[in-house]
Amino acid sequence: MEGIVKISTGKLISLSEQELVDCDVHGEDQGCNGGEMDDAFKFIIKNGGLTTESNYPYNAQDGQCKAGSNSAATIKGYEDVPANDEASLMKAVANQPVSVAVDGGDMTFQFYSGGVMTGSCGTDLDHGIAAIGYGTDSDGTKYWLMKNSWGPTWGENGFLRMEKDISDKRGMCGLAMQPSYPTE
Repeated sequence: MEGIVKISTGKLISLSEQELVDCDVHGEDQGCNGGEMDDAFKFIIKNGGLTTESNYPYNAQDGQCKAGSNSAATIKGYEDVPANDEASLMKAVANQPVSVAVDGGDMTFQFYSGGVMTGSCGTDLDHGIAAIGYGTDSDGTKYWLMKNSWGPTWGENGFLRMEKDISDKRGMCGLAMQPSYPTE
């Protein structure tokens, strides 16, 4: 959402994840126990947007919803990228950051420290990251550039490169199974 707001308005606004954790708990999403990106988008639309990170800081635990937080940004809708179709995902990522679900519990993902992530990885989707670009490594390996939320000490300063166009149509760690993006 921060990406499409930046593209649309020219302003990069750090939005509150904690507002989602605390307030988006009446449907499928369950705070720190997880949820779906599409359901978060639905909440944001119904809520009239999200407030800023500084107004409602992240504290890494479920809390009481602080109703009435002033909205700093909103979205009008969202689109799902066709499942298991990395070519369609590439077209979407060429226009804006795309939310993707991955198997973040897989050890290949957990212990990623740099380079292009290759090899086997599960598809038990349990973690959301942002697909922000793609490229080709010096050895010719195609990759997705992803932004994770685990901070700068993980991966490549909080980012990772995951092998692109693998034989499994679900993508590395399931990245092509449920991609979606907000619309302004």
